[in-house]
Amino acid sequence: MDAVELKYNEAGLIPCIVQDAETREVLMMAWMNADSLSLTMEDRTMWFWSRSRRELWHKGATSGNTQKLVELRYDCDADTLLALVDPAGPACHTGERTCFYRAF
Repeated sequence: MDAVELKYNEAGLIPCIVQDAETREVLMMAWMNADSLSLTMEDRTMWFWSRSRRELWHKGATSGNTQKLVELRYDCDADTLLALVDPAGPACHTGERTCFYRAF
């Protein structure tokens, strides 16, 4: 990641789409900052930045529904991340497997 110049927004955040590495199902989207990205790369589990709580958020720290990082990709503009993960439980705080369980 050192050679990549990621494009963070004005708040210092970058969106991260989280996808099941095996099924390719989109599980969730969350924001990352440089610190959460660094922690994710260090321990290979997903860390995010909570905009509402204004703090680092280790996915699954309280629920046990962790996400082990398999691969981290970035898009052609370097302004969005895609995390391929091995999930241990549902991604959504509602208990649903994915945050995208509703349709119009």
